[in-house]
Amino acid sequence: MISYRVGFFSSIVLAGLLAVAGCSSTKNPENASTTAATVPAPETKKEVTTGARPDATTSSSLDALQRGQSTATPASSPLKDIYFDFDRYDLRADARETLKTNWAWLKANPAAQIQIEGHCDERGTTEYNLALGSRRADSVKDYLVTLGATADRLSTISYGEEVPVCKEQSEDCWQKNRRVRFVVQPAKPTS
Repeated sequence: MISYRVGFFSSIVLAGLLAVAGCSSTKNPENASTTAATVPAPETKKEVTTGARPDATTSSSLDALQRGQSTATPASSPLKDIYFDFDRYDLRADARETLKTNWAWLKANPAAQIQIEGHCDERGTTEYNLALGSRRADSVKDYLVTLGATADRLSTISYGEEVPVCKEQSEDCWQKNRRVRFVVQPAKPTS
């Protein structure tokens, strides 16, 4: 079932569009919204070569999935994932502490552009999970801005349930999938 969803999702991304929304177990949430976002085709993305430390995560979860690699953030990454409770997008105390550490790295690397990926576990509809993933990414971006980050350095995307770290059907596995992941993006042209 996961491979069908990933295939479906990949075809959407390759077409250049991704519906961005949020994650939960509710089938038709009243407050879920969708926004279209353009996602560059994987072959057009470039590895970061300047402005970031070499151990920074520079590959999106989708790129890693398409290459058959782990979608987990490497332990060597200076930007650590944060995790969420089931059907929630508010930041826990441990997430706020991790975000403060991530903010310290961002301050030390002022040229770094960051994509904030929202992820969910497999429970709930695809649409709802895209919406919850979006809310998770937005709540992280908003918190980083309150710490002092400029919003133009941060972009968000939701992968919903489509790019899991763990594929078992257990609470331990689902917890690993309810996350926000950080990816250092290629520097924007200055002219």
